[in-house]
Amino acid sequence: MKFIGIIPARYASTRFPGKPLVDIGGNPMIQRVYEQASKALNLVIVATDDERIKQAVENFNGRVVTTSKHHKTGTDRCDEAIQIFRKDHFENIDVVINIQSDEPFIQPEQLKQLMECFDNPSTQIATLIMEIKTSYDIFNPNLPKVAINLNHEAIYFSRSPIPFIRNKHKDRWVISHTFFKHIGIYAYRTGILREIAQLQPSSLEIAESLEQNRWIENGYTINVKETKFKSFPVDTPEDLENIKKLNLF
Repeated sequence: MKFIGIIPARYASTRFPGKPLVDIGGNPMIQRVYEQASKALNLVIVATDDERIKQAVENFNGRVVTTSKHHKTGTDRCDEAIQIFRKDHFENIDVVINIQSDEPFIQPEQLKQLMECFDNPSTQIATLIMEIKTSYDIFNPNLPKVAINLNHEAIYFSRSPIPFIRNKHKDRWVISHTFFKHIGIYAYRTGILREIAQLQPSSLEIAESLEQNRWIENGYTINVKETKFKSFPVDTPEDLENIKKLNLF
């Protein structure tokens, strides 16, 4: 089975413009993400609509493709990127892994966990989850939560706490149920990626601003794998300052 890692990267982030190019340990963040991903995958490319990001990737001899400026999601950008790659290289790719460009501390083991999900031939889409340990995270709307079934499949993603714990004070929720947060790394069979990229935004997706709900609404199955590796995304300038305080680089 052949895997490819695609890192969608755009310059015009609302909360942190230019974040793929911020300095992480002496190199642009996009380089750090690329190098971490390359520890697990033989084939990694960056998909961007920005010449500055493209130049940065070429400067460290990374693979990069130029995609449209009009994509609304990283999934859409991954879909265009894999079409470009296959056209240029005539290679069949079985699974695409969508790696966030703001995850400079992604662990190779996390990517390997996703790859293992496709040992099951029925897996369409896979993603990672992690147990929530604090009340703050349960009620943080910037941290998507996920409810799963007994088959380790996602039922629903929400910015609200799910499930609601009846007859318990909110301070007790964290010890009353196992809550999971979503780690935003996806893997899709290439044919499934092509299909979901053609779907129109759904009502639940629009309500939560979470694209994965579109796939569930349309009947696709998202397998989940629990990871123990803590995520340190850099989504805002404050996130960057926080990781500097943690001496992660």
